[in-house]
Amino acid sequence: GARSLNIELQKELNPPGEIRVERFGWTFCPGDKVMQVENDYDKDVYNGDLGVVSRIDMEEGELDVNFDGRDVTYGFGDLDELVLAHATTIHNSQGSEYPAVVIPLSTQHYPMLERNLVYTGVTRGKRLVVLIGQSKALEIAVKGARAKRRWSKLGEWIMEMKSKRA
Repeated sequence: GARSLNIELQKELNPPGEIRVERFGWTFCPGDKVMQVENDYDKDVYNGDLGVVSRIDMEEGELDVNFDGRDVTYGFGDLDELVLAHATTIHNSQGSEYPAVVIPLSTQHYPMLERNLVYTGVTRGKRLVVLIGQSKALEIAVKGARAKRRWSKLGEWIMEMKSKRA
């Protein structure tokens, strides 16, 4: 998934050098693209914010991320708030746009082959969208033959509210 892609993309785009910190299953290096994965009101950064690692201070145990021209400092113990973001999931990309988007499609991930997910992924790309994988996977997603029934208690809740009013 996105985690494996991030590890491989980091090797190609920003190979770990001497200055790096390894925490919570990730290796962070200056120049890495990262995503904030939870709201942190004290730092004024929010789930989905994208930035670039700008500094790592091993002596102080701190890492700085530049979010749109503003550096935010993280203690090494707070790095569970960040993940590499060379690649991300379609879910995490919602509400954002990117110059280029690459969407892998595989029948191996059959439950993820939904028309709305492909549409959301394709509409994230501003200049370039590349679909890679199996044509059969794209066909399954686009046809949307698997009608997805949403299970909720909404009907039950409405009936309960009606009976309380009577």
